[in-house]
Amino acid sequence: MTEPLHDELHDELHDALRAIVGPSHLLLDPAAMAPYLADWRGRYTGRAHAVVLPANAAEVARVVAACAAARVPIVPQGGRTGLVLGSVPDTSGLAIVLTLRRLDRIRHIDAANRTMTVEAGCILADIEQAAAQAGMLFPLSLAAEGSCTIGGNLSTNAGGTAVLRYGNARELCLGLEVVTAQGQVWDGLRALRKDNTGYALRELFIGAEGTLGVITAAVLKLYPQPKASLTALVALASPQAALDLLGLVQERCGAALTGFELMSDYCLRLVAAQFPALPTPFAVHHPQYALLELSSPESQDHACGLIESAIGAALEAGIALDAVLASSNSQSLGLWKLREHIPLAQAAAGKNIKHDISLPVSRIPAFIDQTGAALQAAFPGCQLVCFGHLGDGNLHFNVAPPPGAGHEAFLIHQQAVNRIVHDNVAAFHGSISAEHGVGALKRDELVRYKSAVELDMMRAIKAALDPLGIMNPGKIL
Repeated sequence: MTEPLHDELHDELHDALRAIVGPSHLLLDPAAMAPYLADWRGRYTGRAHAVVLPANAAEVARVVAACAAARVPIVPQGGRTGLVLGSVPDTSGLAIVLTLRRLDRIRHIDAANRTMTVEAGCILADIEQAAAQAGMLFPLSLAAEGSCTIGGNLSTNAGGTAVLRYGNARELCLGLEVVTAQGQVWDGLRALRKDNTGYALRELFIGAEGTLGVITAAVLKLYPQPKASLTALVALASPQAALDLLGLVQERCGAALTGFELMSDYCLRLVAAQFPALPTPFAVHHPQYALLELSSPESQDHACGLIESAIGAALEAGIALDAVLASSNSQSLGLWKLREHIPLAQAAAGKNIKHDISLPVSRIPAFIDQTGAALQAAFPGCQLVCFGHLGDGNLHFNVAPPPGAGHEAFLIHQQAVNRIVHDNVAAFHGSISAEHGVGALKRDELVRYKSAVELDMMRAIKAALDPLGIMNPGKIL
């Protein structure tokens, strides 16, 4: 375990860091540091003895080298939108926070190779906009895209709404620049789709949550802009009907299907209660809904023909109960707002117990039915806020208290609720973290759900790349 620094050693390190980044980019005042110490949900606040804001990879390397020499832990931080306490320090006050927000340059766009080289502090929405201005598409899309950074997206292997068509962050990255735990810069910014020259080092750092090194830049894949995009909301009787609809639409539309989101009726009722100005597409309520997004490389007519044919077949077969097809961009945005406002509606309604899980797509209906029944038996009247990316098997399976019950009082059951949900996830051969990561929040759960062999391999990698244990300690392992 890292020992606390004496005041004089603190001062020596602060002097070294100040010389690297400049006085205005070393924060020591508690009020100035405060925004970097709290998690996005506002439930947890850590401590640090400094916040450091380097301007480039060379400065990051020098900061890491100085901290390694002083045996001081480092907590890398991007947009601080994570949900598992992965980018905030613990309460010991031993660590520095290394924020990458000043590394915000788009270094290069190669239109012919369909790649973009960006720094880790670039905001995701800015990357999407830069790609669009170049006539191309960067398809990673998240609710937090206006504030999350690409370094954080890669460090957590973020998913989002277009994984079904384009894959998650790992699939969208060709190369990385990384500062190692020793303060060296690894230039792996290769814009290659084929490179079979040894171990895939890039893969180690994506999804590692800053525990092995600091991602400072990345080469991202770009795609042609679709000629047309259409959105539909389909009413369904059950999760099984949603799975049947997914299969039908995939068969008829193929790669044109870019998004397939599942939302329960309770989710939309929650959104309607908190955001009454948003659209109400159906006159009556239905048990489940699927939000479909189709993108066509050909034309609007082609996309419209595909989605109308698929939905028509689903209605005729009794898979779908009703459907609404957006006829304009504003209507499409309105339908997506229903999905995107579910987490906001949850937050406005009160605290709940959240789960970010993944399952084989074929097992999702049975999981929802069985896990929902188990939760009702243990906590009668609890509300299931179940929504997510059905197309890639990722559910946000959240549990709210019964009507009239206190939210704070219900949170005392979090461990028992987690045990029911996560044990069922394991029984269905799923994962307890799909796109949010592990961080500190789910670290101890890994011991229950990963084998000793797997954990030993992970610890061996950590020990090899970060032998001093200074990179984001207490996260994942």
